Amino acid sequence: MYNEMQYARDGCGGAAALNNARPLGEPLLQQNSPSCSACTLRSVCMPVDLSLRELYQLDSLTQAKRKVKTGEALYRADDKFQSIYAVRTGSFKTVIRMSDGREHVTGFQLLGETLGFDGVCTGQHSCDAIALEDSYVCIIPFCLLEEMCRTKESMQRHVHRMMSSEIVRESQIMMLLGTMNAEQRVAAFLLNLSQRLKKRGYSSAEFNLRMTREEMGSYLGMKLETVSRMLSKFRRDGIVHACEKQIRILDFERLSQI
Repeated sequence: MYNEMQYARDGCGGAAALNNARPLGEPLLQQNSPSCSACTLRSVCMPVDLSLRELYQLDSLTQAKRKVKTGEALYRADDKFQSIYAVRTGSFKTVIRMSDGREHVTGFQLLGETLGFDGVCTGQHSCDAIALEDSYVCIIPFCLLEEMCRTKESMQRHVHRMMSSEIVRESQIMMLLGTMNAEQRVAAFLLNLSQRLKKRGYSSAEFNLRMTREEMGSYLGMKLETVSRMLSKFRRDGIVHACEKQIRILDFERLSQI
């Protein structure tokens, strides 16, 4: 099981411990890695009103970067909670393993989004976080982030917003599964993905799905065949063009009205 950081003393050992920390199986990517102060995604990950001094302070929290290869776990269920992870490049899925060995997908995280808040409540992660493609994450020790929240109100508000978004996401999943038919679920999924990509400066109309049809179905509570059938229907109706993992939304209005 992956233990993402080994501290000299414990998970709250401060800057010295962070500097000595090394994720197992992967060296720290420090010297040539872009800092938070220079990162193009900082307005997505962090409050926009941080001063230059505060950004440099944040840089000291995120000195540890980790590459996670396709199919590799960033963390697994029951791992000790120590850090929040900001997706710098790539994408992830979060999954729960069922008692019979089956995998249930609970979410997908894109660049500029965060992972790890599931461990705040119990001190242990409740799911696995698996890379859908070769990805990089910034590792932010939670105890050090809490210290910064105590001195910077906007950072505290931002962390609260990120935690609140997790609650909203859970409620949206319940609505998807409880009130929508198969066609509506796939339409809502594509629109949500489109909006998130647009927020990060990417095309909202044309994008590649990083997840498989089976993973989509697991998330939406549907079989793979049903997902494929819905995408084929959208294609026949001239709403969405779907070719393997490439998606092009042709009619946003009709897609949103499904």
